[in-house]
Amino acid sequence: MKAFRCRVCDNPLHFDNSVCVSCGTALGYSRSERAIVPVDEHGQYVDATGLVWHVCRNLGLSGCTWLSRVPGGQCSVCDLTRTRPADDDPIGLEQFPLAEQAKRHLIAELDTLGYPVRSKEDDPEQGLAFDLLSSVDENVVIGHADGIITIDLAESDDAHREKVRANLAEPYRTMLGHFRHEFGHYAEWQLVRGDELMSRCRELFGDESKDYQAEIERHYDQGPPADWASSFISTYATMHPFEDFAETWAHFLHIADTIETARDYGLLTVGAISDFSQFRDVVTGVWIPLSIALNQMNRSMGKDDVYPFVIPPPVLDKLDFVAALLPVDAASA
Repeated sequence: MKAFRCRVCDNPLHFDNSVCVSCGTALGYSRSERAIVPVDEHGQYVDATGLVWHVCRNLGLSGCTWLSRVPGGQCSVCDLTRTRPADDDPIGLEQFPLAEQAKRHLIAELDTLGYPVRSKEDDPEQGLAFDLLSSVDENVVIGHADGIITIDLAESDDAHREKVRANLAEPYRTMLGHFRHEFGHYAEWQLVRGDELMSRCRELFGDESKDYQAEIERHYDQGPPADWASSFISTYATMHPFEDFAETWAHFLHIADTIETARDYGLLTVGAISDFSQFRDVVTGVWIPLSIALNQMNRSMGKDDVYPFVIPPPVLDKLDFVAALLPVDAASA
C-alpha cells in the first residue's frame, strides 16, 4: 500500500480517507492515477486531461471513496459487486463496509501488479464479480466458481472470525486474506492455460483432476500429512491442488503488498520487486528478514505474529511460479 499525502496541505493520508483530517479537504481515490485527490464541494475532480470524475455514490453505504465517471454513479470497483445485503438486513449492512474495504485493497494491489481486472459486465464468460452475502438467514460458503467470488459477510465480525480460526486451528484468518485466496482460484482459472503451464502447475501443485469433494472429506477426516510443513505453506493447502495454488497466490499477494508498503514508508531501501530476476530471491533476501522483524515488533506489543508462517524450499518454487504468471512492476507503485 502506498504512502499517500494530501495534495492541498501535504498531510499524510490513509487509503480510505474521504476527508483530510488536517485541512478538511474532501478526497477521492483516482484509480487511473493511483492517488488520493482533492474533490470540490460538488464531489468532483478534474484530471489532467480535463475529464470530470465524481465521488462514488456508495461513500455512505460502504465507505467507498473511489471516483466514478458518472455523476451519482458508482465506481468501477463497486461495479464488481454483483450481490450485497438487502436494505432490510441491518446486520449484513453493518458488515458490508469491511468486505468492500478489503475488496478495494485487493483491486488496488492487482492494479499495481498490472493485472487487467475485467468485470462480468464487460466479459460475461471470463470476467470477475463478487457476491458479498449476509449469512444472517442462510448459510454462506466462501468460494469461487466461474468468475464469481462469494464472501460470507459474517467474516467481517472479529469475534466470529476468531472463533472459526480457533476451531480450524488456523494461524491466520482475515477478510483481506479471504479475498486474496479466492482471487487465487480465479487467477488459476484465467492464467494457467496451455500445455506447458498446465504441466508445470501439476508438477508443483499436483493433479487438479482429483475429486474435490472426496479430498475435502479426506482432509477433514484425516487432517494434513504429518510432513506437510516441508512442502506446503499451510495445512489448508494440503487439501487439494486447487487450494494449494490459491493459498500460494494469497501469500504472493501478502508478501508483495507488505514489501511495497515497507518501501513506501521508508522501512526498506531495496529496489522494486521487478528488479529481482526471481521472486524466490525477494522472499529469501527481503521478505524473510522483514517478516521476522515485523513478528518481533508485534511480540514487543504483546500481539500475535504478523506472518506466522515458515516458507520451505518447495513453496519458494510455487511462489516463483505464481509470480511469473503476471507482470510485477512495483516500481510503478
